[in-house]
Amino acid sequence: MGMPLLSHPCFKAICVIALLNGLGDCSEGSASHQTSQFSSYEVTIPKRFGKQRRDMDSSDSNQVSYIISAMGKEHVVVLEKNELLLPEDFTVYTHAKDGSLITNRPPMQDHCHYRGYVEGVEGSSVAMSICFGLRGVLLMDNSSYGIEPLVSSSDFQHLVYRLEDVVSEPLVCGTPHTEQLAPSEQDHSEHHTHSDTHKQKRAVLLQPHYVELLLVVDHERVSEYVSIDLPQFVTLFPFLCNMQMYMELNIRVVLVGLDIWTSRNPISIEGSAGEVLSRFVQWREKELVPRRRHDSAQLILKKSFGGTAGMAFVSTVCSRSHGGGINFTNNNIPSFASIVAHELGHNLGMNHDNERNCHCGVTSCIMNSGATGSRNFSSCSADDFEKMILNTGGSCLLNIPRPEEGYSAPYCGNKLVDMGEECDCGSDKECEKDPCCEAKTCKLKGGAQCAYGECCKNCQYLPGGSVCRGSNDECDLSEYCNGSSALCPSDVFKQNGHPCKVDKAYCYNGKCQHYDGQCRAIFGPKAKAAPEVCFKDVNSKGDRFGNCGYQNNGYKKCESRNAMCGKLQCENVQSVTVFGIEPSIIQTPIAGIKCWGVDFLLGSDVPDPGMVNEGTKCGENKVCLNYDCRSADVLNYDCDIQKKCHSHGVCNSNRNCHCENGWAPPYCEAKGYGGSVDSGPTWNDKDTATRDGLLVFFFLVLPLMALGLFVFFRRNELQRRFCRRKRSQGYEAPVRCTKPFILYLRTYFHTQTEGILRTYCLPTQPTYIMETVRSTPCPPPRLGRP
Repeated sequence: MGMPLLSHPCFKAICVIALLNGLGDCSEGSASHQTSQFSSYEVTIPKRFGKQRRDMDSSDSNQVSYIISAMGKEHVVVLEKNELLLPEDFTVYTHAKDGSLITNRPPMQDHCHYRGYVEGVEGSSVAMSICFGLRGVLLMDNSSYGIEPLVSSSDFQHLVYRLEDVVSEPLVCGTPHTEQLAPSEQDHSEHHTHSDTHKQKRAVLLQPHYVELLLVVDHERVSEYVSIDLPQFVTLFPFLCNMQMYMELNIRVVLVGLDIWTSRNPISIEGSAGEVLSRFVQWREKELVPRRRHDSAQLILKKSFGGTAGMAFVSTVCSRSHGGGINFTNNNIPSFASIVAHELGHNLGMNHDNERNCHCGVTSCIMNSGATGSRNFSSCSADDFEKMILNTGGSCLLNIPRPEEGYSAPYCGNKLVDMGEECDCGSDKECEKDPCCEAKTCKLKGGAQCAYGECCKNCQYLPGGSVCRGSNDECDLSEYCNGSSALCPSDVFKQNGHPCKVDKAYCYNGKCQHYDGQCRAIFGPKAKAAPEVCFKDVNSKGDRFGNCGYQNNGYKKCESRNAMCGKLQCENVQSVTVFGIEPSIIQTPIAGIKCWGVDFLLGSDVPDPGMVNEGTKCGENKVCLNYDCRSADVLNYDCDIQKKCHSHGVCNSNRNCHCENGWAPPYCEAKGYGGSVDSGPTWNDKDTATRDGLLVFFFLVLPLMALGLFVFFRRNELQRRFCRRKRSQGYEAPVRCTKPFILYLRTYFHTQTEGILRTYCLPTQPTYIMETVRSTPCPPPRLGRP
């Protein structure tokens, strides 16, 4: 199956070797500065050799080998080029001086990135760039080693060091806590019981999940590489998608795009980390989400914020408004890799491991609040991820990336459908249970239409109109299979600003955001929002239990007009928090009212889920955004349902009409089956079962029913006609004389007087019947000759 060593469990390669080629060009780079980053290192001169000497100096060889002397012996590193690292239509976004967007498709067919193994070392793995010297990671003998060129060396000298020997500034994410918290913006009205969750948990990791990642690089970071052109700069990111550390959680991370702030930063990076994160996710929602489909975006910043390594929202990987993080990088690849993995882990529902009973096989795990250079996720991280999936927080992760959208190092067997593949079921063992995909070729088996996707079942496309992503909120809209694709259409929902909860709230990113729902999500089903006086009093304090965000010098007090957008205040709290964690809960009595608030102690790199959700209606025509109660006009709700959708639908997040059942898109003015141009068809236009059933009913069943009714109501008349016809044909019918409700059986005898034949019938025992029969004269018998 291609290169099986990449799927080996011990291959915990660098998550992001994003600055792989350019680190040696940094202005502050010097040999003394470089070596000061390591507590221990070796200097070596790698020697390259190949099968043919004339290929030794070729820069585009598909296979190369190096001898690296380190750790007291020589190691032969065998490398093979990662072909098709980027699809031909891979798009890179840059920005002109005036801020206008520039779309580029740089030629990426030739590159200098390889993967391989150490000869003679079982289970070893190597990820390496040979663009400007050797940069990468070697994993062997249960240890991880880094290699990079020695700055200012003229004779190809390199540094080799253990990753654990990297000296880095202590980075702390915040106060320890014990367990994961569900996303603040999700209102889970239904909660799994412990037994239900336990039954489902282990099944979560058996299902592959796919993270479509988009990387954004800020202007200060880009400015370090002014000496290289765009194609060269893009090659700094080839291994970002090789986040093999996620493989043990059955998560595949695929880089689907790059946005490089070449001219200037479109957002301010001044202020606290929380303020920068808030600006970034708002910019992402407005600019990045409409441009390129992705699940999470990570901003790479050169600027640091003291001891904070990064910051991200928890369990928001599928959120349009909060699916992102910021990462503060330095020139050390391993520490930078773990920072990105840590912040992306937060998006995936993972919280810090501190003071929890977690294990990952090494001293420090990735989600430890102070870990840098870690490469293993812990058992707690796996549990946190499972909880997010069970709480419906990762629905977008089941959407397998399209081959043309991925930026990865493709090979048959990586369980990603790369360019030129129709399917990819993984290793030979995994493919034994796959009825649709050929393991060796990554092609569909005979008769199979598909092998993956929400609209694929038993290797066949689901019929058009099948629900592939159901609505989970009154502000959400369902999507349907189209009958000719295995993939579900992109997620759409009611346009932000659409009224919900009987005009008491607004729809915001597919959720009806209201205070009562947020209180129930934290304190259980009986909780509800506290009166406004609680918000104004508590949030004016400017402490951990009442504030409007965090500034560099501490918590920010809420102005009176913004109090409803600060810390959430609830009442009627009769139980502890539904998440089962141990937060700090405060009760503030105000004017005879018990005002309840909570601080989850998640740390400085995690936004507080105890705050009022963005998009919450904080007054008449007012909405909360970034702890500020603003005019709802900021949501840009411009849907005139009567004019645009003819009062038979709503506007979706793409500003298209989603029609009610009985009306047809795009404008809901003609009869139809509902839905929108974005949702897929709500009916199966190829399914003739309904049509055939109607034809059978109207042309067979209905006529037979009419005939039966006709016979039933005209049965007496039909009987008389039948009798007359029989008599005319010489048929001797039995004589039966009747009276209403009583049937008399007669005994006949005949007399003949004066030439007149007379017939007499004597009644015998009467037989009662259930219906009235008209009295009919008994016909005389026909006499033969004596």
